[in-house]
Amino acid sequence: MTEQQFIPNPDSYREYSNTIESGKVTWESPSNIALVKYWGKKKDQIPENPSISFTLNNCKTITTLTFSKKEDVHNFEFDVFLDGEKKDDFKPKIQTFFERVEVYVPFLKQYKFKIETENTFPHSSGIASSASGMSALALCLMSIKKLLNPEMPNDYFNQKASFLARLGSGSACRSIEGDLIVWGQSNAIEGSSDLFGLKYPYRVHENFTAYQDTILLVDKGEKQVSSTVGHNLMHKHPYAKNRFQQAHDNLEKLKPIFESGDLDAFIALIESEALTLHAMMMTSMPYFILMKPNTLEIINKIWKFRQETGLHIGFTLDAGANVHVLYPKNEASQILEFINNELVAYCQNGHYICDQIGFGANQLTM
Repeated sequence: MTEQQFIPNPDSYREYSNTIESGKVTWESPSNIALVKYWGKKKDQIPENPSISFTLNNCKTITTLTFSKKEDVHNFEFDVFLDGEKKDDFKPKIQTFFERVEVYVPFLKQYKFKIETENTFPHSSGIASSASGMSALALCLMSIKKLLNPEMPNDYFNQKASFLARLGSGSACRSIEGDLIVWGQSNAIEGSSDLFGLKYPYRVHENFTAYQDTILLVDKGEKQVSSTVGHNLMHKHPYAKNRFQQAHDNLEKLKPIFESGDLDAFIALIESEALTLHAMMMTSMPYFILMKPNTLEIINKIWKFRQETGLHIGFTLDAGANVHVLYPKNEASQILEFINNELVAYCQNGHYICDQIGFGANQLTM
Protein backbone atom coordinates (compact mmCIF):
# COMPACT_ATOMS: atom_id res chain seq x y z
CA MET A 1 0.00 0.00 0.00
CA THR A 2 1.18 3.54 -0.81
CA GLU A 3 0.16 7.01 0.34
CA GLN A 4 -1.84 7.42 -2.89
CA GLN A 5 -4.39 4.88 -1.72
CA PHE A 6 -5.41 7.17 1.13
CA ILE A 7 -6.15 10.13 -1.15
CA PRO A 8 -9.93 10.35 -1.74
CA ASN A 9 -11.49 10.51 -5.17
CA PRO A 10 -12.23 14.22 -5.84
CA ASP A 11 -15.55 13.46 -7.50
CA SER A 12 -16.87 11.37 -4.60
CA TYR A 13 -15.72 14.04 -2.15
CA ARG A 14 -17.64 16.78 -3.95
CA GLU A 15 -20.72 14.58 -3.99
CA TYR A 16 -20.83 14.37 -0.18
CA SER A 17 -19.18 17.61 0.95
CA ASN A 18 -22.22 19.87 0.86
CA THR A 19 -24.38 17.70 3.11
CA ILE A 20 -22.84 18.54 6.51
CA GLU A 21 -23.04 22.07 7.88
CA SER A 22 -21.88 21.42 11.43
CA GLY A 23 -21.44 18.77 14.07
CA LYS A 24 -19.49 17.44 17.00
CA VAL A 25 -17.60 14.18 17.60
CA THR A 26 -15.75 12.82 20.63
CA TRP A 27 -13.16 10.04 20.74
CA GLU A 28 -11.04 8.68 23.55
CA SER A 29 -7.74 7.19 22.46
CA PRO A 30 -5.13 5.49 24.64
CA SER A 31 -1.44 5.98 24.95
CA ASN A 32 0.86 3.06 24.24
CA ILE A 33 4.20 1.85 25.52
CA ALA A 34 6.75 0.55 23.05
CA LEU A 35 8.51 -2.71 23.83
CA VAL A 36 10.83 -2.43 20.83
CA LYS A 37 11.52 1.30 20.59
CA TYR A 38 11.15 3.65 17.63
CA TRP A 39 13.87 6.31 17.79
CA GLY A 40 14.86 8.11 14.62
CA LYS A 41 12.71 9.01 11.63
CA LYS A 42 12.91 9.94 7.98
CA LYS A 43 10.87 12.48 6.04
CA ASP A 44 7.08 12.45 6.55
CA GLN A 45 7.21 10.62 9.88
CA ILE A 46 8.61 7.41 8.40
CA PRO A 47 10.40 5.38 11.09
CA GLU A 48 14.02 4.38 10.77
CA ASN A 49 13.21 1.05 12.41
CA PRO A 50 10.14 -1.04 13.25
CA SER A 51 8.58 -0.99 16.73
CA ILE A 52 5.96 -2.90 18.68
CA SER A 53 3.89 -1.64 21.58
CA PHE A 54 1.36 -2.57 24.21
CA THR A 55 -1.75 -0.43 23.86
CA LEU A 56 -2.70 0.94 27.29
CA ASN A 57 -6.17 1.09 28.79
CA ASN A 58 -6.42 3.88 31.38
CA CYS A 59 -3.89 6.44 30.11
CA LYS A 60 -5.84 8.15 27.37
CA THR A 61 -6.81 11.42 25.74
CA ILE A 62 -10.44 12.45 25.29
CA THR A 63 -10.89 14.84 22.37
CA THR A 64 -14.06 16.59 21.21
CA LEU A 65 -13.97 18.14 17.76
CA THR A 66 -16.71 20.68 17.00
CA PHE A 67 -16.95 21.77 13.37
CA SER A 68 -19.02 24.27 11.36
CA LYS A 69 -18.94 25.36 7.72
CA LYS A 70 -17.19 28.66 6.93
CA GLU A 71 -17.06 30.91 3.89
CA ASP A 72 -13.30 31.44 3.64
CA VAL A 73 -11.86 28.15 2.37
CA HIS A 74 -8.29 29.37 1.86
CA ASN A 75 -6.94 28.83 5.36
CA PHE A 76 -7.22 26.46 8.31
CA GLU A 77 -9.22 27.87 11.19
CA PHE A 78 -9.20 26.23 14.61
CA ASP A 79 -8.80 26.81 18.34
CA VAL A 80 -7.30 24.34 20.80
CA PHE A 81 -8.26 23.86 24.45
CA LEU A 82 -6.59 21.63 27.04
CA ASP A 83 -8.63 20.96 30.19
CA GLY A 84 -10.87 23.89 29.28
CA GLU A 85 -8.00 26.36 28.88
CA LYS A 86 -7.20 27.84 25.50
CA LYS A 87 -3.74 26.68 24.37
CA ASP A 88 -2.40 28.79 21.52
CA ASP A 89 1.03 27.22 21.98
CA PHE A 90 -0.48 23.94 20.70
CA LYS A 91 -1.59 25.58 17.45
CA PRO A 92 1.69 25.32 15.47
CA LYS A 93 1.76 21.54 15.89
CA ILE A 94 -1.90 21.23 14.82
CA GLN A 95 -1.24 23.59 11.89
CA THR A 96 1.62 21.37 10.74
CA PHE A 97 -0.57 18.29 11.14
CA PHE A 98 -3.39 19.83 9.09
CA GLU A 99 -0.92 20.82 6.36
CA ARG A 100 0.38 17.25 6.19
CA VAL A 101 -3.01 15.55 6.08
CA GLU A 102 -5.05 17.99 3.97
CA VAL A 103 -4.53 15.98 0.78
CA TYR A 104 -6.02 12.93 2.55
CA VAL A 105 -8.92 14.78 4.24
CA PRO A 106 -9.53 17.71 1.86
CA PHE A 107 -12.49 19.15 3.78
CA LEU A 108 -10.24 20.74 6.43
CA LYS A 109 -10.33 24.29 5.10
CA GLN A 110 -14.12 24.20 4.67
CA TYR A 111 -14.76 24.04 8.41
CA LYS A 112 -13.89 26.00 11.51
CA PHE A 113 -12.83 23.61 14.29
CA LYS A 114 -12.87 23.76 18.05
CA ILE A 115 -10.53 21.10 19.49
CA GLU A 116 -11.17 20.35 23.17
CA THR A 117 -8.87 17.81 24.74
CA GLU A 118 -8.04 16.38 28.15
CA ASN A 119 -5.69 13.68 29.39
CA THR A 120 -6.10 11.16 32.19
CA PHE A 121 -2.35 11.51 32.84
CA PRO A 122 0.24 14.33 32.99
CA HIS A 123 0.96 16.00 29.64
CA SER A 124 4.52 15.92 28.20
CA SER A 125 5.96 13.76 30.97
CA GLY A 126 6.99 10.72 28.97
CA ILE A 127 3.69 8.82 28.77
CA ALA A 128 3.25 9.54 25.06
CA SER A 129 0.59 12.23 25.31
CA SER A 130 1.25 13.10 21.68
CA ALA A 131 0.40 9.50 20.73
CA SER A 132 -2.99 9.52 22.42
CA GLY A 133 -3.70 13.14 21.50
CA MET A 134 -2.92 12.95 17.80
CA SER A 135 -4.64 9.58 17.42
CA ALA A 136 -7.79 10.96 19.04
CA LEU A 137 -7.76 13.95 16.70
CA ALA A 138 -7.16 11.72 13.66
CA LEU A 139 -10.13 9.56 14.66
CA CYS A 140 -12.34 12.64 14.98
CA LEU A 141 -11.37 13.70 11.46
CA MET A 142 -12.08 10.21 10.18
CA SER A 143 -15.55 10.34 11.76
CA ILE A 144 -16.28 13.45 9.71
CA LYS A 145 -14.96 11.63 6.66
CA LYS A 146 -17.26 8.72 7.51
CA LEU A 147 -20.21 11.13 7.51
CA LEU A 148 -19.15 12.24 4.04
CA ASN A 149 -18.76 8.63 2.92
CA PRO A 150 -20.98 6.33 5.04
CA GLU A 151 -19.97 3.27 3.00
CA MET A 152 -16.41 3.36 4.28
CA PRO A 153 -15.39 -0.10 5.65
CA ASN A 154 -14.31 -0.23 9.30
CA ASP A 155 -10.95 -1.81 8.47
CA TYR A 156 -10.14 1.03 6.11
CA PHE A 157 -11.37 3.56 8.69
CA ASN A 158 -8.90 2.25 11.29
CA GLN A 159 -6.04 1.92 8.85
CA LYS A 160 -6.45 5.44 7.52
CA ALA A 161 -6.88 6.82 11.06
CA SER A 162 -3.54 5.19 11.94
CA PHE A 163 -2.00 6.62 8.76
CA LEU A 164 -3.22 10.15 9.59
CA ALA A 165 -2.21 9.88 13.25
CA ARG A 166 1.34 8.99 12.20
CA LEU A 167 1.60 12.32 10.38
CA GLY A 168 0.89 14.08 13.66
CA SER A 169 3.06 11.94 15.91
CA GLY A 170 4.80 8.77 14.80
CA SER A 171 3.85 6.63 17.79
CA ALA A 172 0.23 7.81 17.52
CA CYS A 173 -0.31 5.29 14.73
CA ARG A 174 0.04 2.55 17.37
CA SER A 175 -2.85 3.89 19.50
CA ILE A 176 -5.85 3.26 17.23
CA GLU A 177 -6.20 -0.45 18.04
CA GLY A 178 -4.74 -3.00 20.46
CA ASP A 179 -3.50 -4.95 22.18
CA LEU A 180 -0.14 -5.41 20.43
CA ILE A 181 0.62 -3.11 17.51
CA VAL A 182 3.53 -3.22 15.07
CA TRP A 183 4.63 -0.14 13.16
CA GLY A 184 7.39 -0.13 10.57
CA GLN A 185 8.24 -2.49 7.76
CA SER A 186 9.79 -5.72 9.03
CA ASN A 187 10.53 -8.94 7.21
CA ALA A 188 9.53 -10.74 10.41
CA ILE A 189 5.94 -9.40 10.40
CA GLU A 190 3.72 -10.07 7.40
CA GLY A 191 1.74 -7.00 6.36
CA SER A 192 3.84 -4.56 8.39
CA SER A 193 4.19 -1.07 6.99
CA ASP A 194 5.98 2.22 7.60
CA LEU A 195 2.68 4.00 6.87
CA PHE A 196 0.41 2.74 9.66
CA GLY A 197 0.19 0.44 12.65
CA LEU A 198 -0.79 -3.21 12.30
CA LYS A 199 -2.36 -5.52 14.87
CA TYR A 200 0.23 -8.16 15.74
CA PRO A 201 -0.87 -11.08 13.53
CA TYR A 202 0.66 -14.10 15.31
CA ARG A 203 -0.14 -16.27 18.30
CA VAL A 204 0.37 -14.71 21.75
CA HIS A 205 0.65 -16.89 24.85
CA GLU A 206 -1.90 -16.45 27.66
CA ASN A 207 0.95 -15.23 29.92
CA PHE A 208 0.61 -11.88 28.15
CA THR A 209 -3.17 -11.63 28.56
CA ALA A 210 -4.14 -8.59 30.65
CA TYR A 211 -0.48 -7.74 31.20
CA GLN A 212 -0.13 -5.00 33.80
CA ASP A 213 1.66 -1.65 33.54
CA THR A 214 2.08 0.44 36.69
CA ILE A 215 3.53 3.81 35.67
CA LEU A 216 5.66 5.43 38.35
CA LEU A 217 5.55 9.20 37.89
CA VAL A 218 9.09 10.15 38.80
CA ASP A 219 8.78 13.55 37.14
CA LYS A 220 5.45 14.98 35.98
CA GLY A 221 6.97 18.10 34.44
CA GLU A 222 7.64 18.72 30.78
CA LYS A 223 10.67 16.99 29.34
CA GLN A 224 13.86 19.05 28.95
CA VAL A 225 14.30 17.76 25.39
CA SER A 226 11.28 16.95 23.23
CA SER A 227 10.96 13.65 21.41
CA THR A 228 11.00 15.51 18.09
CA VAL A 229 14.42 16.97 18.87
CA GLY A 230 15.64 13.59 20.10
CA HIS A 231 14.54 11.81 16.93
CA ASN A 232 16.36 14.36 14.77
CA LEU A 233 19.60 13.80 16.68
CA MET A 234 19.68 10.25 15.30
CA HIS A 235 20.47 11.53 11.79
CA LYS A 236 24.22 11.77 12.43
CA HIS A 237 24.38 9.53 15.47
CA PRO A 238 27.53 7.34 15.45
CA TYR A 239 25.59 4.27 16.60
CA ALA A 240 22.38 4.80 14.61
CA LYS A 241 22.91 2.11 11.98
CA ASN A 242 23.60 -0.60 14.56
CA ARG A 243 20.65 0.55 16.66
CA PHE A 244 18.23 0.30 13.74
CA GLN A 245 19.41 -3.22 12.97
CA GLN A 246 19.12 -4.16 16.65
CA ALA A 247 15.46 -3.12 16.61
CA HIS A 248 14.80 -5.34 13.59
CA ASP A 249 16.54 -8.24 15.32
CA ASN A 250 14.69 -7.75 18.60
CA LEU A 251 11.31 -7.63 16.89
CA GLU A 252 12.10 -10.97 15.29
CA LYS A 253 13.23 -12.38 18.66
CA LEU A 254 9.90 -11.38 20.22
CA LYS A 255 7.89 -13.73 17.98
CA PRO A 256 8.96 -16.97 19.70
CA ILE A 257 8.84 -15.24 23.08
CA PHE A 258 5.20 -14.22 22.57
CA GLU A 259 4.32 -17.68 21.30
CA SER A 260 6.02 -19.61 24.11
CA GLY A 261 5.17 -17.25 26.96
CA ASP A 262 8.82 -17.04 28.06
CA LEU A 263 8.59 -14.20 30.58
CA ASP A 264 12.28 -14.22 31.50
CA ALA A 265 13.31 -13.71 27.88
CA PHE A 266 10.60 -11.05 27.48
CA ILE A 267 11.89 -9.08 30.47
CA ALA A 268 15.50 -9.28 29.30
CA LEU A 269 14.59 -7.98 25.84
CA ILE A 270 12.34 -5.11 26.90
CA GLU A 271 14.71 -3.87 29.59
CA SER A 272 17.59 -3.92 27.11
CA GLU A 273 15.45 -1.96 24.64
CA ALA A 274 14.60 0.65 27.29
CA LEU A 275 18.20 1.18 28.29
CA THR A 276 19.33 1.27 24.65
CA LEU A 277 16.82 4.04 23.95
CA HIS A 278 18.31 6.18 26.69
CA ALA A 279 21.83 5.24 25.67
CA MET A 280 21.09 6.74 22.25
CA MET A 281 20.09 9.98 23.98
CA MET A 282 23.23 10.04 26.12
CA THR A 283 25.50 9.44 23.12
CA SER A 284 23.92 11.85 20.63
CA MET A 285 25.45 15.27 19.95
CA PRO A 286 24.37 17.28 21.78
CA TYR A 287 23.86 14.60 24.43
CA PHE A 288 21.09 14.70 27.00
CA ILE A 289 19.69 12.66 29.87
CA LEU A 290 15.97 12.27 30.55
CA MET A 291 16.31 9.77 33.38
CA LYS A 292 16.37 11.18 36.92
CA PRO A 293 18.20 9.83 39.99
CA ASN A 294 14.95 8.27 41.19
CA THR A 295 14.57 6.48 37.84
CA LEU A 296 17.80 4.63 38.56
CA GLU A 297 16.82 3.97 42.17
CA ILE A 298 13.61 2.30 40.97
CA ILE A 299 15.42 0.20 38.37
CA ASN A 300 17.89 -1.11 40.92
CA LYS A 301 15.08 -1.89 43.38
CA ILE A 302 13.24 -3.85 40.67
CA TRP A 303 16.35 -5.88 39.83
CA LYS A 304 16.97 -6.70 43.49
CA PHE A 305 13.33 -7.68 44.14
CA ARG A 306 13.20 -9.88 41.03
CA GLN A 307 16.39 -11.69 42.02
CA GLU A 308 15.12 -12.29 45.57
CA THR A 309 11.58 -13.42 44.70
CA GLY A 310 11.73 -14.92 41.21
CA LEU A 311 8.64 -12.88 40.28
CA HIS A 312 8.35 -11.70 36.69
CA ILE A 313 8.61 -7.98 37.27
CA GLY A 314 10.34 -5.90 34.60
CA PHE A 315 10.46 -2.32 33.44
CA THR A 316 10.54 -0.23 30.35
CA LEU A 317 11.02 3.49 29.81
CA ASP A 318 9.58 5.89 27.30
CA ALA A 319 11.33 9.13 26.36
CA GLY A 320 11.19 10.49 29.89
CA ALA A 321 12.00 9.83 33.53
CA ASN A 322 8.93 7.78 34.41
CA VAL A 323 9.18 4.02 34.84
CA HIS A 324 6.66 1.56 33.38
CA VAL A 325 6.65 -1.49 35.66
CA LEU A 326 5.42 -4.47 33.61
CA TYR A 327 4.24 -7.77 35.07
CA PRO A 328 1.71 -10.58 34.47
CA LYS A 329 -1.72 -10.26 36.06
CA ASN A 330 -1.38 -13.47 38.10
CA GLU A 331 1.54 -11.93 40.02
CA ALA A 332 -0.12 -8.54 40.52
CA SER A 333 -0.90 -8.86 44.23
CA GLN A 334 2.70 -9.39 45.40
CA ILE A 335 4.18 -6.94 42.92
CA LEU A 336 1.73 -4.16 43.78
CA GLU A 337 2.57 -4.65 47.45
CA PHE A 338 6.25 -4.22 46.57
CA ILE A 339 5.48 -1.12 44.50
CA ASN A 340 3.55 0.47 47.35
CA ASN A 341 6.12 -0.45 50.00
CA GLU A 342 9.34 0.21 48.08
CA LEU A 343 8.86 2.21 44.90
CA VAL A 344 6.16 4.81 45.51
CA ALA A 345 8.59 6.75 47.70
CA TYR A 346 10.58 7.59 44.56
CA CYS A 347 7.55 9.04 42.73
CA GLN A 348 6.80 12.75 42.61
CA ASN A 349 4.25 13.35 45.36
CA GLY A 350 3.83 9.58 45.61
CA HIS A 351 1.86 9.51 42.37
CA TYR A 352 1.57 6.51 40.09
CA ILE A 353 -0.95 5.08 37.61
CA CYS A 354 -2.15 1.48 37.49
CA ASP A 355 -2.80 0.46 33.90
CA GLN A 356 -2.92 -2.66 31.76
CA ILE A 357 -3.12 -3.76 28.16
CA GLY A 358 -6.04 -2.18 26.32
CA PHE A 359 -7.72 -2.70 23.00
CA GLY A 360 -7.72 0.68 21.34
CA ALA A 361 -9.77 3.81 20.93
CA ASN A 362 -13.52 4.29 21.46
CA GLN A 363 -15.94 6.76 19.98
CA LEU A 364 -17.96 8.45 22.72
CA THR A 365 -20.32 10.75 20.85
CA MET A 366 -21.21 11.77 17.30
